[in-house]
Amino acid sequence: MTVLVEWPPGDPGTPPHRHSGPCYGYVTEGAIRFELEGEPERVIKAGETLFEPGGDVIHYQNGNALPDAPSKFVVFMLCAPGQPMLTVVDEEELEKRAHLRHPRPTD
Repeated sequence: MTVLVEWPPGDPGTPPHRHSGPCYGYVTEGAIRFELEGEPERVIKAGETLFEPGGDVIHYQNGNALPDAPSKFVVFMLCAPGQPMLTVVDEEELEKRAHLRHPRPTD
């Protein structure tokens, strides 16, 4: 499956979720916040790529990093047969797996 994702300025993106298979992406415009379980949050800018392995790994963030401009990225996703492409992770599971999330930056 190939999807063009477009976020308006400041959009937080999809809530924490996981994919049944690997995802490859390319930011075409703007910049997105990207955070996978166990990795620090990072900003991926236009012209840069992203990868997530899918499976059990939680994808915490994919929102627009820009407060005043839209951001877009193209994602190519491989889906495990018979499984949904995207599953939102509930609060209970997030709490149980909190120890696997990279420490959050302090303000």
